[in-house]
Amino acid sequence: MLAAAGQPESPQAAVALEQLCRTYWYPLYLYVRRRGHSPEDAQDLTQALFVRLLEKNSLAAARPGKGRFRSFLLGTLKHLLADEHAKAQAKKRGGGHVLVSWEQAAAEAQFSQEPMDEASPDRLFDRRWALTVLDRAVSRLREEYRRPGDGPQFERLKVYVTGELAAPSYADTAAALGLSESAVKSAIYRLRRRYHALVRDEVAQTVADPNELEAEIRHLMAVFT
Repeated sequence: MLAAAGQPESPQAAVALEQLCRTYWYPLYLYVRRRGHSPEDAQDLTQALFVRLLEKNSLAAARPGKGRFRSFLLGTLKHLLADEHAKAQAKKRGGGHVLVSWEQAAAEAQFSQEPMDEASPDRLFDRRWALTVLDRAVSRLREEYRRPGDGPQFERLKVYVTGELAAPSYADTAAALGLSESAVKSAIYRLRRRYHALVRDEVAQTVADPNELEAEIRHLMAVFT
């Protein structure tokens, strides 16, 4: 995805860039808001970042040896925020390009649910980036379970994978699904393996150098500890 977005001559470039924008706009928006900007300015600045990437072909710089896409994107945003003309050019920013369909109310509703702690905007950005990666993996896992009759099973089993809620006993889940406990344990094992594979795949989409993959996964998991 990253490689395609950085090659404007490729017919897949626009699709790849749009996907990256849709995936990672909120961690960037969160960072700008936590830097003290209003919702309107945060919207403009986030859109401006993607426009800058598109117009200057900045993604072509995100190649092997240039670092991870997460760091590259945040660095580009910081440079944008440091531009002395940012506020003066707010109304002109974008040049008619809208890369993310914006729902300000939804963005602010999500922002209001962020933990009000003393963590730096950089740490909050990393945390939200990591959560976005995990959310995308769960969404993909859910899509794979859209076979007829599998939906209810997935919703009951995913708590054993994501840890978002206290998981019930295997016996209770087995009774609810009409399965044996051993069948439930086997299903959870397969679900966890697939989830972990999807998380790795999501992270792999944002590193140009495969050698960065393990370090990036360790970093993203560390933000939760």
